[in-house]
Amino acid sequence: MKGHAAKLIASVAGLALLTAGCEARSGNATGGTRTLKLAFVTNNSADFWTIARRGVEKADEELPDVQAEFRITADGTAAEQQRVVDDLLTKGVDAIAISPVDPQNQTALIDAAAKRALVFTQDSDAPESARTCYIGTDNLAAGRQAGQLIREAIPAGGRIMLFVGKLDARNAQDRVQGIKEALTGSNITIIDVRTDDVDDVRAKANAADTLVRYPDVKALVGLWSYNGPAILNAVREADKVGKVQIVTFDEADETLAGIKAGAIHATVVQQPYEFGYQAIKRMAQAVRGDRSFIPETKQIIVPTLVVSRANVDEFTQRINTLRGR
Repeated sequence: MKGHAAKLIASVAGLALLTAGCEARSGNATGGTRTLKLAFVTNNSADFWTIARRGVEKADEELPDVQAEFRITADGTAAEQQRVVDDLLTKGVDAIAISPVDPQNQTALIDAAAKRALVFTQDSDAPESARTCYIGTDNLAAGRQAGQLIREAIPAGGRIMLFVGKLDARNAQDRVQGIKEALTGSNITIIDVRTDDVDDVRAKANAADTLVRYPDVKALVGLWSYNGPAILNAVREADKVGKVQIVTFDEADETLAGIKAGAIHATVVQQPYEFGYQAIKRMAQAVRGDRSFIPETKQIIVPTLVVSRANVDEFTQRINTLRGR
């Protein structure tokens, strides 16, 4: 009996220790490793981020010791991003990958968050902040790519207008600069850069107003994903398809359909799937203590691609697979 009691007491004690160990962790993964809580935060609710979500989900599936949370900011403001980050930090996340909508004025936000969790930037960088690493496009190079497409679209030159959600975002600033560099020495003049505060209705209104106010405009250029469809709709309603060229960014359905129809010259596409996939994979690696993958520049560049009428069908099929269609 005494031996049986001793074994029973030992078993209970072992169970108690096991239970305590489980409760001390946020969760268990294969092999008893602590589950990491990682988060990916967007800068608006455009369809572009649907593809990034697939990358986040794929990395989450592949990493049994990771719990990844995907957070969309609906109104695209710095204030909303602050609320999302505060909520994530309260939950005790280990790392956050954020696309700062206003990097210069969000340095304090990122620096404060970096004292409580690992912080990566993705899509839009904040190089002056305490972020550990950036994963995304070289937007200056992408702007130069777009500039070359503009030169192809209107070889004789002329006046053009650029459109974007916010000029505060680093990616917008770099794309504008890249376009200007690529157009140096050409007969192409940029009238202005019109902003819309990430409002689809306003984006279309800006394009429509440009067509009326500047009847000699030769090309309209959209820098964010929803700008392409907004511009295309305005050009169609003004009956200027083919008369006004369109160059844009990203792979919105309407943009790809417009390229196939010949209404849009081309688009510069990023690889948001890779933003999501690599952000989760690399954050998990860094939180575990391995930062050997981070280059001296602290930037992991995901290359951009050009989609034109020549390759739009192939690209559309591939991107729809990523979207789960």
